[in-house]
Amino acid sequence: MANNYRAPVEDMSFVLNEMLDLERICAMEAFSEATPDLVSHVLKGAAKFAEDAVAPLNHVGDKQGARLENGVVRMPDGFVECHKQYVKAGWGSITGESKYGGQNLPWTVGIAVSEMWQAANMALANAWMLTQGAIEAIQVHGTAEQKATYLPKLISGEWSGTMNLTEPNAGSDVGALKTKAVPEDGAWRISGTKIFITHGDQDMTENVIHLVLARTPGAPEGTKGISLFIVPKFNVEQTGKLGTRNDLRVVSLEHKLGHMASPTAVMSYGDNDGATGFLLGEENQGMACMFTMMNNARLNVAVQGLAIAERSYQAARLWAKERVQGNDISGKSHEKVTIVQHPDVRRMLMDMRCQTEAIRALCYSVAEAIDLAEKHPDPETRENFRGYLELMTPVAKAWSTDQGFEIASTGVQVHGGMGYIEETGAAQYLRDARITMIYEGTNGIQALDLVRRKLPREIAATNRLFDQMQETIQKMLSSDDMSLTATANQLETAFYALQKATEWIRTTVSRNPEVAASGATQYCKMFGVVAAGWLLGKGALQANSNLENRGFSDRKKITAQFFAEQHLAPAAALLAPIISAGDTTLSLDPEEI
Repeated sequence: MANNYRAPVEDMSFVLNEMLDLERICAMEAFSEATPDLVSHVLKGAAKFAEDAVAPLNHVGDKQGARLENGVVRMPDGFVECHKQYVKAGWGSITGESKYGGQNLPWTVGIAVSEMWQAANMALANAWMLTQGAIEAIQVHGTAEQKATYLPKLISGEWSGTMNLTEPNAGSDVGALKTKAVPEDGAWRISGTKIFITHGDQDMTENVIHLVLARTPGAPEGTKGISLFIVPKFNVEQTGKLGTRNDLRVVSLEHKLGHMASPTAVMSYGDNDGATGFLLGEENQGMACMFTMMNNARLNVAVQGLAIAERSYQAARLWAKERVQGNDISGKSHEKVTIVQHPDVRRMLMDMRCQTEAIRALCYSVAEAIDLAEKHPDPETRENFRGYLELMTPVAKAWSTDQGFEIASTGVQVHGGMGYIEETGAAQYLRDARITMIYEGTNGIQALDLVRRKLPREIAATNRLFDQMQETIQKMLSSDDMSLTATANQLETAFYALQKATEWIRTTVSRNPEVAASGATQYCKMFGVVAAGWLLGKGALQANSNLENRGFSDRKKITAQFFAEQHLAPAAALLAPIISAGDTTLSLDPEEI
């Protein structure tokens, strides 16, 4: 199978520099080393590494899978060597703190690079993504000693990180977990079983640093009694060298629909004397600490939706330009034509393209909010972007992964019967995409988070966002460009529907949460579509002022218009289902459904 991935650096740069304001981020003191030339160099270098080293292993990994041999997880051919190249080149250190060996680049740049890794080989990139989450959790909640012990090796990529939440009896209901942590000699003894642990072990890194949720003696019931612990595969001596093997092991690897090369482990802690763990953060504050890691992971999973959409689109486009089938429907030629000439195939490719660009804009905007909420010197600006970050993280995770799966499905359709056959790769993209809608909080949970927590708490942020949408619409309506005004008309209709739906959710969720929850998923979808349409509209405005590259500018405007015509009108039509969903959803007894 041909390696068809080419990192879309031009499209990425357009979002970073035109739709967002990367220059403003790089100008902040916190990112003083992130010059435009350096960022450009990083993106181009990452593109080459993704294309030449990471992407060729995608099909290999899918065919071979990860395997458990005598208690050791073995990765597919080429993965260990590729990871060594990743470490040597310093790719894991992009967003890490400089004092621990990181490059201290903005998250906005890090997310763009992450898109390339995920698109090139999602199963391998899972290890890098989770390590980044562990880094964030230790940076925020770790003691000085913990940071010095773990961050340099995690940031370099020599060690990897995981997060251990789920147990056989505690999936989404994390508060039901039973893993125990008992204090002993300044540390803790951890015992219990965790399931669905992504990259719970592998043979690419010297050590695996597990972040494990457990319950201490006398802790309150539910999530209020959960603590977070650092539990290394190999204990680390005071000198920094690896010591004895900790009391933890991989019991088995799950057999899955996709991500064959991403080992999903059942982990057992404390089969003998108990695994040695170290409290991260305060006791009984484990969920707050873990959410530092989970919010990071949720944006990265949203980027997985983007990445699989881009990879599927590229494969479908290449196939459509090479596959000869049928006659020219226009009658201009009597020769057989490539299927890209057929209007319905072009429609599917345009749909894949416009949605992928919309997802990219949304994900990158959330990454920008992370940088500005954490590092901007002005408190009001930090608060504004904090609100946007809180509001849009569940939207980005849910909508991006839902659409990533749909785009991968369309990719199979473009390939026709060959898409259903594994050798083209289209089926793998579809299989790999499916889990993104489930892990790091199912998309239904993301919708509930938006409706029950974020909307009531972030009223000012929501109103501020709506004001920005209205401002963009007015600018587009005042343009002489017919494409911009056509896009604006569709955006305005959908925007008003989103306003009405938001008002209904706000008034309903407090007095009748069950009814509001019935429409939550549709509301989250509406929010995602309208927000993405707004960002594409902003991009079209910027592109319209680019007189140097009219071809590129016209593509951006047409893409925004196509998205508006095909997706904003259906989004506006979700208003009725959102409001009426509770009437029918809750009308039947659960036993009668």
